[in-house]
Amino acid sequence: MKLGFIGTGQISKAVIHGILGSKLKISKIYISKRNLKISSALSKKSKKIVVLNNNQKILDLSSWIFLAITPSVGNKIIKKLKFKKTHTIVSFISTIKMKELKNFISVKATIVRAIPLPPIAFRKGPVPIFPPNKKVRNFFNNLGDTIEIRNENLSLNFWANSAMMAPFYEMLQNLSIWLTRKGVKKNSSQKYITSLFVALAEDALNKSKDLKKLVKESQTPKGLNEQAVKELKNLGFYSSLNKVTDSILKRLKKI
Repeated sequence: MKLGFIGTGQISKAVIHGILGSKLKISKIYISKRNLKISSALSKKSKKIVVLNNNQKILDLSSWIFLAITPSVGNKIIKKLKFKKTHTIVSFISTIKMKELKNFISVKATIVRAIPLPPIAFRKGPVPIFPPNKKVRNFFNNLGDTIEIRNENLSLNFWANSAMMAPFYEMLQNLSIWLTRKGVKKNSSQKYITSLFVALAEDALNKSKDLKKLVKESQTPKGLNEQAVKELKNLGFYSSLNKVTDSILKRLKKI
């Protein structure tokens, strides 16, 4: 299998790192030179990776094409590229929907939208895809947990939730800074907070059949966790999360 990446940002980097550490049988990975720092670093990771300065050449040499560019760049360049009917095209572009992709690509190739996130570099995390596709599902199952979605409007909800990545990191940073201000060394603060939330996330994943039950079981009457949940609820912390995701979903639906 020969893969081609149009765009070499952080998501492409993460996906390629995941591929290199997986059991996928890949003969070549062609990447664009667009981000010189990332493309240069990736080319040193494996002899399978080839950096090209021409996007059309990437298409010509690859059987699978990954569109990993910003929406504004995608609107400009995708329609200028000549795709083949035999291509499997996977788009990571958040705000270019299937109808537009089909118009831009023009040939009747296999097109799938996917939502990978940085942990895919470690072959962890969910990868929602639309529409369902056996080949693409099996591919991403080697890099994480594929979730197939049959309705594009429904898939927008996953895109909205994926926007919680930076807010999550911001929360970790704030808690880490709080510890540092209390006298804990920065490295120890960051190690504790990140390790704590990794462990909590894994615990939640193992018990994800009933998150409501997990919330209840993690509290004791008049305990610290009960106090924390109550105070955050009173501050509107959790309702604010829903308001933000609703706002992002509204933006996605307008596009």
